[in-house]
Amino acid sequence: MVLPRRRLGRTNLEVTVLGMGGAGIGRGEVTDAEAIAAVHRAIELGINYLDTSPLYGESERRVGLALKGGKREQIYLATKTGTHPKWLGDYSAEGTRRSVENSLELLGTSYLDLCLVHDPGSMETVIAEGAAFDELQKMRSEGLIRYIGLGVRQHEFHQLAIELGVVDVILTYLDYTLIQQTAISLMKLAEENDVGIINGSPIAMGLLSGVKPNPNTATDHIRRSEHQKARQLWKLASDQGLNLLDLAIQFSVRQPLIGTILTGSKNATEVEQNYRAATAEVPESVWQGLSDLIHSLPV
Repeated sequence: MVLPRRRLGRTNLEVTVLGMGGAGIGRGEVTDAEAIAAVHRAIELGINYLDTSPLYGESERRVGLALKGGKREQIYLATKTGTHPKWLGDYSAEGTRRSVENSLELLGTSYLDLCLVHDPGSMETVIAEGAAFDELQKMRSEGLIRYIGLGVRQHEFHQLAIELGVVDVILTYLDYTLIQQTAISLMKLAEENDVGIINGSPIAMGLLSGVKPNPNTATDHIRRSEHQKARQLWKLASDQGLNLLDLAIQFSVRQPLIGTILTGSKNATEVEQNYRAATAEVPESVWQGLSDLIHSLPV
């Protein structure tokens, strides 16, 4: 099945509804060969959007290796600035340029389709005169990047960037899933301003991957109550002979405000699993039942 494509906001990027997140292939236990095979398999399956970051370990270097031999022009390539481990939290003009130039070298490319400011602690350091957004606009005029974005969880940060008219794309994560849909108002604001929307972690950092969730664990990003919701959803899917991963990925894909979703994969097998989940047939009746359950879950 061919993945549908959508225009990513006011950019001219026609992206597949399923993109590839690069965090998984940057991990220490993953080999270069596994990472390269994962990227190549994504391209073979028609996935045309790849997101990485200096924060993701070996990801940028491995993506660069995978894109040699003419594959660079088969995808839209995005990376981030502000979270390089050596220059963590540097959103100055100098730091932004240094980070982007370092990424370009590792990725083996002369330009980025999208560069996102990544996880700033405050927007003042990003929007100040001569800071990250100003420098990215200069780099865009130089042809080093095509579009500018912001990737952060705080909705108010996205709102400010959208209202300033600086960003072409936003990346929100963990807030539009089967267990959490608080990003919907942000998505509507983005659509009103023709800003593209990327939805990160639609499977809630693996909580909705299809494995029975453990309700007694919590992280900085996922509350215990969300684990309990995930357990109810897993039971619903299991009782109906469905795969929760299919439901989780397609729940985001079915949202027309979203341009593309990002799922991380460590190897080609996981790329294929996410692709199958995005394209599996799910009866329409299931979505009605799922909608009823979602609205009955405690906030």
